[in-house]
Amino acid sequence: MPNIKSSTDLRNNYNEISSFCHETGEPIFITKNGRGDLAVMSIDVFNKFMGRYELYHLLEQSESDFENSRTLTFDDSMKSLREELKNGTI
Repeated sequence: MPNIKSSTDLRNNYNEISSFCHETGEPIFITKNGRGDLAVMSIDVFNKFMGRYELYHLLEQSESDFENSRTLTFDDSMKSLREELKNGTI
């Protein structure tokens, strides 16, 4: 069940809300004038979400490349990697 607090609670109980987010890894949803406004979470949880988002984005790109025949053979991939290593670009 989501944890919902008002913007007044955020202002008056910041330390409590921060502790909750860090200890549980769960977000707290903040309302303003009775309507959803923000989601507050620890920076660690945020970074984890961003990592997943970036991974999903790369997977979507890979699927698109595969569907549109923008792929290399294993040998061509290895040749390209060796070139990049030789040139110091990776």
